[in-house]
Amino acid sequence: MIEIEEHKIKLSEVGFTTITNIYSADQVEQMAAMIDKADKAKATFRRSTELFAIRQFLKEIPEMADLIFNSKLKSVITQIFGDTCFVVKSIYFDKPETSNWYVPYHQDLTISVDKKLDLANYGPWTTKQNQFAVQPPINILENIYTVRIHLDDTDENNGALKVIEKSHLKGIYRPETIDWTAETETVCQVPKGGVMLMKPLLLHSSGRTTNHSKRRVIHIEFSNIELPEEIEWAERLRWN
Repeated sequence: MIEIEEHKIKLSEVGFTTITNIYSADQVEQMAAMIDKADKAKATFRRSTELFAIRQFLKEIPEMADLIFNSKLKSVITQIFGDTCFVVKSIYFDKPETSNWYVPYHQDLTISVDKKLDLANYGPWTTKQNQFAVQPPINILENIYTVRIHLDDTDENNGALKVIEKSHLKGIYRPETIDWTAETETVCQVPKGGVMLMKPLLLHSSGRTTNHSKRRVIHIEFSNIELPEEIEWAERLRWN
């Protein structure tokens, strides 16, 4: 039985929480097989020697939705985020041995939108492969919740996230100003089939894989805030 209230409190106060056994081993393998069969020629599929990122994941592989949003995850989302939230971003990441990278400490400060335009309190902007991202007002960032679905056992040896607890409560927190005499680093180990819930303003980092094991993650962000009428979330999707 999932102790929802404990996870809800930890997410709010600490910035993250981990819930195990959301997916069975068979469900994980079904998801992995569906990803492997996807058309990798699209611009949203980022490749090196091996595939390691798919942007707008649920749009590109919509058949994944039935597997991802099983009864367990739906219950977690409803009880922790509320039933009025919707998907605003989805990405698939892999850290295979041949496509391995280090990610320094950062906050997730941008959202994906359908167009670029001059809009008060929105900026700076970035554009990658005709996809637009912008830093919005902080109240929008504070409202976002992230679910990271782990398709592999993940620890410090294969790129588990490292976080600074409670840093999501400090607004925009530049990593170059981290006071390591006051802050401590936590490694977020997540077993295969488990999920990590986090607030995007939580400072987080991940190291390179050193044990030759993959770290495949499906990253989905949720919000219940509508953007100004001039723009729209790039991936506004219902999950229920």
